[in-house]
Amino acid sequence: MAEYEGILLGMGNPLLDISAVVDEDFLKKYDVQLNNAILAEDKHLPMYDEMSSKFTVEYIAGGATQNSIRVAQWMLQIPGATSYMGCIGKDKYGEEMTKNSKSAGVNVHYYVDEAAPTGTCAVCVVGGERSLIANLSAANCYKADHLKKPENWALVEKAKYIYIAGFFLTVSPESIQLVAEHAAAANKVFTMNLSAPFISRTFSKVHGWETDNVEEIAIKISQWPKASGTYKRITVITQGADPVVVAQDGKVSKYPVIFLPKEKLVDTNGAGDAFVGGFLSQLVKEKLIEECVRAGCYASNVIIQRSGCTYPEKPDFS
Repeated sequence: MAEYEGILLGMGNPLLDISAVVDEDFLKKYDVQLNNAILAEDKHLPMYDEMSSKFTVEYIAGGATQNSIRVAQWMLQIPGATSYMGCIGKDKYGEEMTKNSKSAGVNVHYYVDEAAPTGTCAVCVVGGERSLIANLSAANCYKADHLKKPENWALVEKAKYIYIAGFFLTVSPESIQLVAEHAAAANKVFTMNLSAPFISRTFSKVHGWETDNVEEIAIKISQWPKASGTYKRITVITQGADPVVVAQDGKVSKYPVIFLPKEKLVDTNGAGDAFVGGFLSQLVKEKLIEECVRAGCYASNVIIQRSGCTYPEKPDFS
């Protein structure tokens, strides 16, 4: 399987998820909306300790891109097929994250920041739905200098597929630009994700799109000009329990997701990341888009029946 070694590279914000089933009062107190993903403000900072003291918390290695890469790695079952870069702190959370990702088979090259603690993400779960409040800390300190080091840039050169979630846009646009330019010049597949509602809304506003019709937006994005003409732009939009929308060649296709009875839903944390991981696991094998979507739906269905972005030892996907 040497041809798959390092085929997929992710860059993003490695965060330790602090996950708990909380109550409505807790959400109200910190002004938190379900099914949302935001960056922590000062008013949110006390919530991390309060969660640990009031509720039963689980600590799970997270961060959107890292989740997707771990799921892709799990789906592929080929050691070292994926690699990942981001910034962690020099602390026990950072050590835990490194151990966790390496045992998942991901080739992680973290930049370790001496001053800032490893980033955390509060995952508040009510009725199976989740809200994410990310305190980036060290994750916010990633520098393009780390990327340019020969041993790290080698991961970029080796990869044929690159994935970066939109959350990294607030951290190191310079790194994204470098990698994107490399991908365009070398005819590689570069994929990005708008991730959070706040990024999607800003994106739509900046482009003056006066629509919230998902299919129209998908078509508009897919018809955008590209730096390299090697691959056509394909837009994929997931909508929770509603069908997945795929736009390519000026046409829209919709794919239903796997139905899950409400009582089997544990939490939706990591569902979107898992979809991406499943999708990418087949994309790197050059499978048809409908197969990529089927794998994405399979992976997210597995993840929402478990706490956080975790999965059984082996996938049951054929």
